[in-house]
Amino acid sequence: MNGLLNVSEGFFLALHGMVILAKAAPRKVRVKALAEELKASEAHLAKVFQRLHKSGLVDSGRGPTGGYNLSGQPEEISFLDIYEVIESKVNLEICPFGKSECMYDVCILDKAIFELSQNIYNTFSNLRLSDYVNQGD
Repeated sequence: MNGLLNVSEGFFLALHGMVILAKAAPRKVRVKALAEELKASEAHLAKVFQRLHKSGLVDSGRGPTGGYNLSGQPEEISFLDIYEVIESKVNLEICPFGKSECMYDVCILDKAIFELSQNIYNTFSNLRLSDYVNQGD
């Protein structure tokens, strides 16, 4: 069974991993520990966190005291920030089905899908890592 809104495994790992880092701040967390907690592939998680590091959302360190930590405060990092690093920048002006031309003169979904997309965008933009730091404790 499929949900109506699906996100990639990469975004799932990035989002949940970033919440773990926010909860652990200021100490660093190793990829191995993240992979164990998220029950994920260490290799896949390492690639996800390399992208987050390259974007500037996380800092990394090597050696015995190495690992990842947030480069900013949890209240400064939105779900949209993380989504756009992993997936790509969101463009609300394009067809949500990825079509360059519509087969109809007027979109059969009219404004409904575009409004829904805007609502999801706004929600992701407003949700912050800090909203989840104390959840599940």
